[in-house]
Amino acid sequence: MGKKLAGRTAFIVAVLVIFTFGIVGIPRGGLVESIKRHINLGLDLKGGMHLVLEVHVAEVLGSTTDRDVARLQEDLAKAGVLGTTVGKTDPANPLAIVISGIAPAKLGDARGVVQGNDYSTYDVASTGTGGFTLTMKPGAVRDLEARTLETSIETIRERVDKLGVAEPVIQKYGLGDNQILVELPGVENLDRVEEIIQSTAKLAIHAVVGGPFASEQEAMQGNGGVIPPDAMMVHGSAQAGAPDQIWLLKRASEVEGTDFRDAQPSTDQNGRPNIHFTLTTEAGDRFYKYTGAHSSTSSSPGSMAIVLDNKVREVATINSAIRDNGEIEGGFTPEQAKDLSLMLRTGALPARISYLETRSVGASLGTASIRQGIMAAVAGLIAVMIFMLVYYKGAGINANLALILNLLVLLGFMGYSGSTLTLPGIAGVILTIGMGVDSNVLIFERIREELRAGKTAAMAVQEGFKHAWTTIIDTHVTTIVSAAILFLFGSGPVKGFAVTLIIGLLANLFTAVLVSRVIFDAILEKKERGAALSI
Repeated sequence: MGKKLAGRTAFIVAVLVIFTFGIVGIPRGGLVESIKRHINLGLDLKGGMHLVLEVHVAEVLGSTTDRDVARLQEDLAKAGVLGTTVGKTDPANPLAIVISGIAPAKLGDARGVVQGNDYSTYDVASTGTGGFTLTMKPGAVRDLEARTLETSIETIRERVDKLGVAEPVIQKYGLGDNQILVELPGVENLDRVEEIIQSTAKLAIHAVVGGPFASEQEAMQGNGGVIPPDAMMVHGSAQAGAPDQIWLLKRASEVEGTDFRDAQPSTDQNGRPNIHFTLTTEAGDRFYKYTGAHSSTSSSPGSMAIVLDNKVREVATINSAIRDNGEIEGGFTPEQAKDLSLMLRTGALPARISYLETRSVGASLGTASIRQGIMAAVAGLIAVMIFMLVYYKGAGINANLALILNLLVLLGFMGYSGSTLTLPGIAGVILTIGMGVDSNVLIFERIREELRAGKTAAMAVQEGFKHAWTTIIDTHVTTIVSAAILFLFGSGPVKGFAVTLIIGLLANLFTAVLVSRVIFDAILEKKERGAALSI
């Protein structure tokens, strides 16, 4: 055997060993179990949960404008513009902030504030009566909605990763606005995972304006029958086990959601489960300013309410200034404290989430799909191998060996890369078998043409591979481009099909050209000069 042929053979054997290891790894517990550990199965094969979630982005838009109302009041006061009213007074346009009551002499100062860089996301218009209307720009609305959806996806992904779910699919759902597709293969405790995913764990701390009240009617009467525009009524209880009460809270939160940097389950001085949290530096400075101005020793003491999922969980008196550390007590069980701290630690969701669709796929259905898919693949492979042997005689053995190596490379690559095999992915494997045969047919027919033209076997093989190469590249590149488009724009199952098809086509270029050529060269090297080629 020539050095060149020996080198190619050694390279092919090395590739075969490497990708076989990618499929089975170090065998432990039997061959089948080893393959299962390395080839990840998708939801349709392994069973699990399928969820379609909707993100209520309007809540984030409302929360953003509420906080800008409070910020505007402070900025106008700093600029010396006093006695103004700032609020969201137009029910038909909840994204509009109206400023009224500006003294004529202060209109210029007020205009300088609202047209500054801090409020560049708003279109500013004069009301003509000593005031301004700030309306959030459409582009800013779209950007905020997109960021909210992306943040929700990343937050859910972090939560699922912390739960140890293997190969989850978490992505934007293209069939609806502000929707997320979640697929969790192999999930056993469906109820707990569903609860953690859809719970917003939106924690916010609000200043208390009034309360507690026994009913909403009492809350209205306690404020002259009118709720201030910068306040809101929230149900809840100040301690575990207490009856439901009504609290009047400042609409804009002091800290919320993404202001939390860390959260860990802990216990209070009586050994009861609670949650210890840490704020970001910027939020800590802001919280320190608020608590310092309203502590029991200040000129305007006050209290604050911890609101979780739009429910008051605790109302605390501010004894002293708090910067970036605090505790949440609410009669939690140890598991609730653990789950809540996990959700806050991985990032509180920016908005409330509701589920539009929940579907469970049983493991038995997945097993049946695997069995039927494998049967289809094996049947197709056997049929193709028989055809190649009958039609191309000895050269058919060459094609069949290349075809088997093609499947080994495909599955080995999926094992190394952690790709997920789905039911459409099995269809991609079967299609890869067909593409592999197609490449061999192109090569073999070209070799036959060269033999009929009177060339020797060695020259016919050389010319056959040379002239078929261009056609093989063209067919594979066009199919790979189509599969890449499916991967970029398709959903989970479609992506599974695209991944296996792309990997299979790349493996086919290697096996149909290099492996098949080496086998032909090895056969020709053993034949006498001028001997016929079995094709």
